[in-house]
Amino acid sequence: MNKTLLYSTFAIGLAALVFLSGCSTKETAPTAPTVVSGLAVGHAKLEQVPVANRAVGTIHASESAVLSAQVMGRIVSVQVREGDAVAAGQTVVRLDDAQSQSDVARVQANVAGAKHAVEVAEAESSLAASTLARYQTLRDRKSVSPQEFDVVERRSQEAGAQLEAAKAQMSAVEAGSSGARTAAGYSRIAAPFAGTVTARHVDPGTLAAPGVPLLEIDKAGPLQLHVTVDESLLPSLRTGMQVPVELSGSAQQVNGSVAAILPAADPSTHSFGVKIALPAAKGLRAGMYGTASFATGSRPAILLPQAALVAHGSLNSVWVVDSNHIAWLRYVTVGAQQSGMIEALSGVSAGETVILNPGDRELSGKRIEVQP
Repeated sequence: MNKTLLYSTFAIGLAALVFLSGCSTKETAPTAPTVVSGLAVGHAKLEQVPVANRAVGTIHASESAVLSAQVMGRIVSVQVREGDAVAAGQTVVRLDDAQSQSDVARVQANVAGAKHAVEVAEAESSLAASTLARYQTLRDRKSVSPQEFDVVERRSQEAGAQLEAAKAQMSAVEAGSSGARTAAGYSRIAAPFAGTVTARHVDPGTLAAPGVPLLEIDKAGPLQLHVTVDESLLPSLRTGMQVPVELSGSAQQVNGSVAAILPAADPSTHSFGVKIALPAAKGLRAGMYGTASFATGSRPAILLPQAALVAHGSLNSVWVVDSNHIAWLRYVTVGAQQSGMIEALSGVSAGETVILNPGDRELSGKRIEVQP
């Protein structure tokens, strides 16, 4: 077989194969997409959202006190522990008062002696005054000499002076008695107001000294969040304005109000302290952290219903329904949450339709019949 015949045979076989293959091929009709019904949808909306400066601070009692002794003394008893509730005026620490009680007894004895001295001086002054009155009558009758009258008059004057001296001594002794009683009272340290003991620094047997902390007490009642803000924020702040506060350790948010703006700035940071009064809230305690948001304006943002989000590990996505009612998965970057909506930083456009509460369904390419 020559080459020409070989090529002709190959060409005829190839043509036959193509013909047979074409005859066996059938056209397939396009498959209609699966229809999913009963799903609710929402929409991505372009809205103005507030621009806020956030400041983190610590929650404090509106009033707190650090208790210390006013005199040096050995601590006899500490009658409270951390977490105990105390009433105003309740004794919380007692010092050894043996010396102060001895001083009180001594000055009380001095007071008694001074009173007796005043009584004696009053009697002598009264007697001298009555004697002088009789001698004045006798002098008028020329019955006593001038020298005798002068002696009686001088004795009356001396008795009066002695009475005044006794009274002055009495006043001094009484002042000393008051001081001794006050000093004795320093051995009893009382709570200045009703509240809770937040720290206990000493135990019985410790030597207390003026200025050394013994206990710390927070006043019962509303709490405050203390934050610092930049001086540029001051023009937008005013006392009484409402401030949203996020509490640490939970998603709880409360509305506080500006209670005070400190008039002096921190010289190193040029920031100002702001105290925000907080409403009563479950689990709220002094020492916790909180974040205050100070509104300074607004900006446009695309908001999605939070129910549309589907989490894939650290990624978030939404099912977007196109104009043909077909669902497609779209990954999105989200921002802050507010009132059931969440800001979409990327991934969707305003006006697009998204499926709510899709769960773990696979909806890609499926036709969505919207729930009426």
